[in-house]
Amino acid sequence: MAKKGNKSKTGADDVDRTIDGSGIDSQREQEIGQHIGYRYDVNLVPDYARLTPFLESYMETMGWEDLNWLEDVHMGYEEGRPAVFDRNINGWVSIPENMQLPDGQQDRDMLARELLVKFQMSRRHPMVDLNKAYGKF
Repeated sequence: MAKKGNKSKTGADDVDRTIDGSGIDSQREQEIGQHIGYRYDVNLVPDYARLTPFLESYMETMGWEDLNWLEDVHMGYEEGRPAVFDRNINGWVSIPENMQLPDGQQDRDMLARELLVKFQMSRRHPMVDLNKAYGKF
């Protein structure tokens, strides 16, 4: 018969590892020195039932089954205004002032993802100027 008692909590079995220790488990987390939030909090994973029509069309056009490159994009705030962070320009992109925001965070995050994709595809994105100035082809 197996002995009952306190098991030593080590490795992946220790649910408190992210609180008690460094908790940085994956190789990628070790490389960047921080947690990848959606690995631990299911609320950070996009709810695909809330996709905007634009994102549905975009995924279909691209032939993608998920938005894994947009999973960590969320609606944030800069100087009290709703905004989304664009890693390509390392800065916040403000949401238009007249835009009505949905009540739920998941819906706001989907809107943020849509606006980020649209901004990155627009002629107003700073990468367009960089491509004109430094593009080789």
